[in-house]
Amino acid sequence: MVGVNTDIGLELGARVAGALQEALDVRVSPAEALVRPSAAGRGADYQCNAAMSLGKRLGRPPREVAELIVAHLDAADMVEPPEVAGPGFVNFTLRAEWLAARAADLLADPRLGVRPVTEPGRYVVDYSSPNVAKEMHVGHLRSSIIGDAIARMLAFAGHEVIRRNHLGDWGTPFGMLIEHLAEVGAGAGAELSIGDLNGFYQQARKKFDTDPGFAERARLRVVALQSGDEATLALWRGLVAESERHFDKVYDLLGVQLTAADNYGESFYNPMLADTVAELEAKGLTEVSDGAVCVFPPGFTNRDGERLPLIVRKSDGGYMYASTDLAGVRYWTRERGATDLVYVVGTPQAQHFQMVFAASASAGWLDAGHRAVHVNFGSVLGEDGKMLRTRVGGTIKLSDLLTEAVERAHAVVAERSELPGERRGEVAKAVGVGAVKYADLSSDREKDYVFSWDKMLAHEGNTSVYLQYANVRVLALLAKAGVSTVDAPVLVTHNAERALLIKLLQLPAALNSALEGFAPHRLCTYLYETAVAFSSFYENCPILKAESEELRLSRLVLAGLTSRVLSKGLELLGIEAPTKL
Repeated sequence: MVGVNTDIGLELGARVAGALQEALDVRVSPAEALVRPSAAGRGADYQCNAAMSLGKRLGRPPREVAELIVAHLDAADMVEPPEVAGPGFVNFTLRAEWLAARAADLLADPRLGVRPVTEPGRYVVDYSSPNVAKEMHVGHLRSSIIGDAIARMLAFAGHEVIRRNHLGDWGTPFGMLIEHLAEVGAGAGAELSIGDLNGFYQQARKKFDTDPGFAERARLRVVALQSGDEATLALWRGLVAESERHFDKVYDLLGVQLTAADNYGESFYNPMLADTVAELEAKGLTEVSDGAVCVFPPGFTNRDGERLPLIVRKSDGGYMYASTDLAGVRYWTRERGATDLVYVVGTPQAQHFQMVFAASASAGWLDAGHRAVHVNFGSVLGEDGKMLRTRVGGTIKLSDLLTEAVERAHAVVAERSELPGERRGEVAKAVGVGAVKYADLSSDREKDYVFSWDKMLAHEGNTSVYLQYANVRVLALLAKAGVSTVDAPVLVTHNAERALLIKLLQLPAALNSALEGFAPHRLCTYLYETAVAFSSFYENCPILKAESEELRLSRLVLAGLTSRVLSKGLELLGIEAPTKL
């Protein structure tokens, strides 16, 4: 488990586990006790479903098991007398006094109940991965956003996180591009923008595909590059430097925590490839097929039942993507002590990573102390249901997409804002970029999602705009009350207060769930539910005009905690929470 600390469900689960041990001599873990929040409108706060499965296992009626749980439960300090419902469900209502005590703990805790993990891992999170000499485009959006959110959540949970940007910066494409630059006189020292490089790359590709002489010269450039020819390397370094400047600008606008220090291009692993293949050969894991050195991981076959090869060295002596990925697994687990490798890469690469992981396990680079996970994701679609592209069918540049997001957000902010122009621009950036990121993160990453400006910039519904406005609403309320923070006992006098407080206490569980599945959308859902709970609380519970001073302060505490939870949750997603809109 990569999650964080216990939550209300697990705390109740531990009590249920104790009751089962005493009543039936059955051992279950707190998680196996199956205590979950009750569905809205059920009347109880939490429900235990363990009796249903245990009854079948023990050969006893589930309701009888449920009654035994209630009879032996030691939780009077935490819940009202529990009730057995239906065929064997146990319903729990949390005591107001217990909730008030937990609110006091939450108020004093800068981490909002999220305790750091007791056994932190060293996570290497591989995400974004653009190609040198090409402008970043919409195809890099999901990897960059999802990977950054996962890295943030892991770090907050207490793990060591190494961000890794696997740049495409080596091989035939660069021999092709460098040769073209040399031939058109745009060599070392020339001032080239990323746009220039993009155009030169397209020209080089056309020549490579149509001119056999150029194709041969390009291959010789690759040899020169790999052998360390200084003139060729000088041109290559210029390509990388300009590309990194472009990447940095996009990441800064997107709010993604990747820097040049996180770049590990294919060139980084190039010196390791020969040794990696040699070790695979020495361990008897390779076969020669049509002159190529291959690994055949067990269990992978094509439609005809023939074994699928993972080519690690071509017949001409060149290396493949698999060679680089295998060298990466070997390096990060053996040399850098990584416990977990997380690859945030699109679903089409699923089989490739499964085969790389299987080969790495056979080589001993992935064992009981190491884990590799492919965090796959679907595509970004236009409102026509097809891949998102420009009106003329071209690839959308990521910088253009984000610029448009900020421009559209200016109109959204202007509808409600009285901020001065400069400050309004900062807020528009937070709103626009946040909307793009949240629309992605709030979707189940394994599914495609439709990119819609109207939906993602809407003031209502599960959008970042709704969450940002909810937070600003709280801050405005506190400002009107003349306070920034409030430290007072929480009184639970209304169902809307209870619902909001319970939701605020569920941040650890939400983060735990998001990390277990590398599923940021679960945290998004929690934040939206929190904002909805606050809206109900705001409408049903007078705050500034509460019946008493004690109640006014109590409700201001709940409002302040709501802002802290929303702000922290958005931060973990990589989204800004403006203080004014």
